[in-house]
This record gives sequence, structure tokens and C-alpha cells, in this order.
Amino acid sequence: MIGSLVKNAAGCAAAFMLAVPAMADVQVEFVEGAPKDRFVLRNASDCSLSAATVRLDLSSSQGGLIFDVTGSGAGVEVFQPFEMVSGSEFLNGLPQVQDGQSMVDLDIRSMPPGAEIAFTIDVDDTGGGREITVSGAEIQGAIVSLEGAQNPQRGVFSSAARAAIPVGTC
Repeated sequence: MIGSLVKNAAGCAAAFMLAVPAMADVQVEFVEGAPKDRFVLRNASDCSLSAATVRLDLSSSQGGLIFDVTGSGAGVEVFQPFEMVSGSEFLNGLPQVQDGQSMVDLDIRSMPPGAEIAFTIDVDDTGGGREITVSGAEIQGAIVSLEGAQNPQRGVFSSAARAAIPVGTC
């Protein structure tokens, strides 16, 4: 009798797990590099994203981070313009990033499960440290948000230079 109860409980648990809708996360990682820094966005779910905007907002970061895309302006020493590495086919177009701005929007047309969008750019801090090198702690507090058909969601970068946006169910 106990064996059949255990078997029934296992069957019910498996059925419940199959009935739960898939949860979706967009994972964002910042990778410090020289001379180019990299942002990588991953659709780490079983759900497609469509007609959505991902906003990277560095203004609340610990280091007061900005994008340094020209040789003259707010950044220091080395600069690198916005350059797509992968995933441009998932976007409606490329953003125009101005020197010294702290925000960039990625207008997603459609991004299937497991897909990745990556771009390089130079990020400098304005907090008085070593401006050309950005540590994970300096990006801590920066916000990444997702707006689309569902309610806007957001994630916050940790000192490990990673953020996750809970998207919900599909």
C-alpha cells in the first residue's frame, strides 16, 4: 500500500510540474575587456520574446558608469563605439549611442528561446577610480529592464556583473 501511495504521489508531482507554465528569464552579463567591454543578453527560457525593449540603464551603478564612444567627450583615454557581435537579426534596428550617455535601448523584434544578443562598447566610470577599467562592483546597482506586451520587469546588476529579468510565463 505504501508503495502505491509513493507511486501515486510521484505521478501527481510529475503531472503538476508539467502543468506549471514555463518561467522565462532574460540574463544579462557585463564582461570587462580591453579595449572593448561586452554586454551579453540571453533568452534563458523556453519562451520567445517579441515586440519588447530591453533597456540598460547604468545611471544607478556604483561607479556612475557611462558609454565612451568617441575620442572627445565624457570618457577617458580609449573609446569604442557600439558594435554588434551577435544577434542583430533579433533587433528592429541598432541603437544610436551618444558619448557620455548612461542608457541604451535594444528594440527586440523577436528573440527565440536560447538566443543571444551581444555587443561591444567602451564603458567608463565617473566615480573617480580608474575610469578605463570597470569592475563588477562598479556596475552593481545598474538596472536592466524589459518592456513589452506584459508588465515591465527589471533586474539589478550584482557585484558579479550579472542581472536577471524575470519575464513571467509563456
